[in-house]
Amino acid sequence: MQQLGYPNSVALARGLGVVTLVCVALYVSPGTSVLGAILLSGLFGGAMASHLRVGNPLFSHFLFGAYLGVIVWGGLWLRDARLRTLLPWRRAP
Repeated sequence: MQQLGYPNSVALARGLGVVTLVCVALYVSPGTSVLGAILLSGLFGGAMASHLRVGNPLFSHFLFGAYLGVIVWGGLWLRDARLRTLLPWRRAP
C-alpha cells in the first residue's frame, strides 16, 4: 500500500478486500453479472490509475488491470447469450 502512495492501514486493505469480494459476488450471480462486471472494471481502472501515478512498469503492473478486465468481460460474453446478441463476434449475414 505504501509503494502506491496509500497509508499502511489494515482497515483500508480489509475494506478494499471486502469491496472486491462484493463485486466478485455480484459478477458470479447470473442476475447481477453485468453490474458486477461494471464494478470490477471500475476497480481495475482505479488500480491502473494508482500504478500509473507512481510510474510502475507498463506491461507487468499498469496493464494488469486491463488484462483482468478483458478476462471478466470475455467470461461474461461467453456465458450470457444476451450480451452475445448485443455484441456479436461477427456481423450477421
